[in-house]
Amino acid sequence: MKLTTREKSALFMEGVVTVILLLMLNLALLVLIVQAIESNPGLRDGIFIIKRSVVLGPNHFQIWSWENLFIGLMLVADALVVWWRLIRRYRQMQLRHIIDELHYIANGHFDHRIPFRVSGDVQRVVDSVNALVDSVINSMDEERAIEKSKDELITNVSHDIRTPLTSIIGYLGLIEDQQYHSEDDLLKYTHTAFLKSKQMKSLVDDLFEYTKVRQTDTPLSLTSINLAAMLEQLGASFELEAQKKGMTIGAVNSSETMMMEADPEKLVRVFNNLVSNALKYGDGGKHINLVAKQLSPKELEVRVTNDGPKIPKESLNMIFERFYRVEESRSKETGGTGLGLAIAQSIVALHGGYIYVESDDALTSFVIHLPVKHDQPLEIPQRLKTPGQ
Repeated sequence: MKLTTREKSALFMEGVVTVILLLMLNLALLVLIVQAIESNPGLRDGIFIIKRSVVLGPNHFQIWSWENLFIGLMLVADALVVWWRLIRRYRQMQLRHIIDELHYIANGHFDHRIPFRVSGDVQRVVDSVNALVDSVINSMDEERAIEKSKDELITNVSHDIRTPLTSIIGYLGLIEDQQYHSEDDLLKYTHTAFLKSKQMKSLVDDLFEYTKVRQTDTPLSLTSINLAAMLEQLGASFELEAQKKGMTIGAVNSSETMMMEADPEKLVRVFNNLVSNALKYGDGGKHINLVAKQLSPKELEVRVTNDGPKIPKESLNMIFERFYRVEESRSKETGGTGLGLAIAQSIVALHGGYIYVESDDALTSFVIHLPVKHDQPLEIPQRLKTPGQ
């Protein structure tokens, strides 16, 4: 830490005053001791005997002048006192600088950090203050992100509910006002209102499921399951729908049994969402594969792959965000509520695993890593961590 000119002058004057006071004190002590010795013959003789009996070093050097020894010792003591006083004063100046920096940060300059380095425990205080400010800034950023996320949630829910609700009110209004020409028109209006109602229910169900699985204390009905058998059954359940799309679906497992602890109902929801997405967005693709393998005694990997269109690079990092869709039209013809992948990610996290996506011109793969034992969660790789994790 650099001192200002004024502080250096103050430190210098502190040292000068301290030296003068110590020299005056030393002189007073020396005069008092000399007077005491001269007025007491017994003390003077005792000191003489001590000087003759005390020898120093290999040459048996004798101390003949107690005054020189006393002055030497006092000079050493004075130097220590002056050093202590200056160090104490210097640390007070350091503390004042730290307080000034804290006031500057507290006045709203949150991008500022205490820039200087000091010695000893004071530096630990400086580091702690800087770390505390960083932590506060991160918390504020996270709070802003949460508020923004809430606003986006309300906006997206409002958008997705308002559209079908407007249609429902419109068609029911036509029926209410008897603005139909035949029974066929009436059936058409009620059927459209029914479909829009189902669309709204789907959104509400997904929103409820999303908020439920986002809670870290959501209970899981854990049981021991055979992941390989689950994937085979899942592939079979989607065969007919895949055939309608001109696609094939199959499960490829590295072994016949892959036992793990999981909530089968929630885990099936994950794979259902991923396969449904592959069917919706995999136009032009021919194959969907569920590939599972055991990476270690503690970890399993499942890949849900399809050879449909590539996911744009700019969408890869946002694809698990709620209500996000690669196609921006938010059309119900191609997409659902936009919550499927967010729900899948939350369920995988509840199981102690993680999920990510890879996509190139040949293949798009949703990769899930799951722990064999629920009480042994996996560490998320650094490259996949988002801020705050």
